[in-house]
Amino acid sequence: MTGNHRNTSLTRRRALAVTGGTVAAGGLAAAGYQSAFADTATDAETTATASATSTGGTCTQLMTSVTEGPYYLDGALVRRDITEGKSGVPLTLRLTVVDATDGCTPVPGAAVEIWHCDAWGYYSGYTTANPGGSAPAESEEGDSANDNTYLRGYQIANANGVVKFETIFPGWYTPRTCHIHVKVHTGGEKEDGTYEGGKVNHTGQLFFDDDVAEAIFALEPYSKHSGSYTTLANDMVYDGGGVTSGLLTLKAVHKSDPAKGYKGFLTLGIDPDAENTGAGSGGGGTPPSGAPGDAPTGAPPSDSASPSASASS
Repeated sequence: MTGNHRNTSLTRRRALAVTGGTVAAGGLAAAGYQSAFADTATDAETTATASATSTGGTCTQLMTSVTEGPYYLDGALVRRDITEGKSGVPLTLRLTVVDATDGCTPVPGAAVEIWHCDAWGYYSGYTTANPGGSAPAESEEGDSANDNTYLRGYQIANANGVVKFETIFPGWYTPRTCHIHVKVHTGGEKEDGTYEGGKVNHTGQLFFDDDVAEAIFALEPYSKHSGSYTTLANDMVYDGGGVTSGLLTLKAVHKSDPAKGYKGFLTLGIDPDAENTGAGSGGGGTPPSGAPGDAPTGAPPSDSASPSASASS
């Protein structure tokens, strides 16, 4: 059934494998994009989350791996803010990477990569793919975003295994529910503004509570995309497994005003020795054909997600 939307501390055993030999005892830290690590100065909320995960009596299960979908592009930029001026409800993501095979110890140096559609269902690099329903053409938003890089990026986990992204709440496209794609990489390094080498340990998707999504989709600019969208229970990828399947814990910045934004939290339990192909399970959710364009086929644009693009902080 679909909803109808109207206009209304890392062990020595793993240290080299996980970080490619770049972590000295105690870890490394530096601010901004000049460092291979995200800021190690975490707020109380993030530190508490990491501590509870690594020292608690129970360990997070391995995350469910699913398909990377049809809109992945290589070469995303290492940056915290991935919006590039895209309009939408602000969303701050705090993701904690832990080793679920070794007592849920943090995995510093893990590279977390995310990508998602904009408020009308369009992905950078594939802006002519029809999101389904009725939506303005992506170009009508009038922002200054780079059509090959917006809403894509990496962050490198700090000593607590934590990364933080600033983005917007994603929209939706037929036949998928609202979601964010995620990959966890280890063993590589930052190079030319992106992340190179190593291996992918986990490919997954992050999901949102239906009630929160419904409230947000009634707001501008989301409300300009009308039609039928898929709820969690009917999504082809989400399997109902809760947090291990990528269901985010959401906290409203202002409970009475969803337009003020949300904070999303999730612990990603991975096996740093494993390698994931990105095939996963579930369909990718290719949008229907028709104006303003068919679903993407073949190779993405050769200059897509160019590391030379300007990275915002």
